Amino acid sequence: MGRAKPNSGSRARFPTRTVFITGTDTGVGKTVLTALLLQHLRSGGWRAAAMKPWCSGGRADAELLHALHDGMLTLAEVNPYHFRPPVAPLVAARRAGRTVSLAEVLRSIAAVRRELLSTPQPTRVKGRRGRSPSCGCLLIEGCGGLLAPLGDGYTLLDVIETLGGEVIVVAANRLGTINHTLLSIRALHNAGLQSTALKVVLMNHHRRDASCASNASLLSELLAPIALFNIPFLGQRCATAPAIKRAASTLSHTLALIDAVRG
Repeated sequence: MGRAKPNSGSRARFPTRTVFITGTDTGVGKTVLTALLLQHLRSGGWRAAAMKPWCSGGRADAELLHALHDGMLTLAEVNPYHFRPPVAPLVAARRAGRTVSLAEVLRSIAAVRRELLSTPQPTRVKGRRGRSPSCGCLLIEGCGGLLAPLGDGYTLLDVIETLGGEVIVVAANRLGTINHTLLSIRALHNAGLQSTALKVVLMNHHRRDASCASNASLLSELLAPIALFNIPFLGQRCATAPAIKRAASTLSHTLALIDAVRG
């Protein structure tokens, strides 16, 4: 599939910090991490919002993120493009007789940015060096991996190239994650992303195999200087707002490190 090449002179500049959360595959824990970061930022008094623009199949992921906004965004703003078939968004949209262009997606993101910046400045802000809390932070969660087809001629990588920002690659701690993670990082490097704008988060799951004990150390070695973080298994019912709030409090130190500005 040929990717649309954004005009290099059209990269938008917004007064918000943008962090993309992508994964090495579907079902690796992107939404749980996005929810944890959103809760961490908002509980610290920061202007923060999260979007999952594309959902195929169930909408539970978007509903979780929506619940953590405390009414700041509607579900349609968190997740503007939802299709019932559990297939790639491009395929799901075609089955529904719809076309979702890259320009339309960018308009949806811009609308949430405006909503974020119109939110009153929080009074309680934990100081984070090198960043103005008045600017806010927008988390954008992808669907599947970097190159999953989201619409005609574009993937999440195209959205990242167009808007710029930081990228967190979420990987499951299981056999095969070394190859999948390195491929994702190579794609980001080839798109011009610098290592200082990248982080990798290894999510632990209830099923463990022989590779789980060594994946983190080997990835740290192979990815250097890209920072790698570990999130422990949080239980099989962790994807609820109350569970996320408890986990974000418990993992506050790790989440602060993931959130820290680098470079």
